Amino acid sequence: MHKIEAVLQPSKLDAVKDALLAAGIEGMTILEARGHGRQKGHTEFYRGREYTVDLLPKVKIEIVVTDDLKDKAVHAIISAARTGRIGDGKIFITRIDEAIRIRNEERGESAL
Repeated sequence: MHKIEAVLQPSKLDAVKDALLAAGIEGMTILEARGHGRQKGHTEFYRGREYTVDLLPKVKIEIVVTDDLKDKAVHAIISAARTGRIGDGKIFITRIDEAIRIRNEERGESAL
């Protein structure tokens, strides 16, 4: 099993969710986040004053998938989130040793 964490632009959330559902991935956790990468934020003017916005709004999607769905999930995220510009986001993949469903103590892939 693998945990896939994708940090992306909020405007791409619906497209990524739909792409994951179409790929057969139903369970996901979505978190609102703030951060920056290479773009380092930007400056804006508000009521005549300039200020720096250095933490940009992002969305983090977390999914745990079986080994055979990992590549399909990554492809779905990339194809739905890519604009080709800085700030598209990142995907992090980690190995999961165990998953346990709290309700009935199912373990492993059946707990997903």
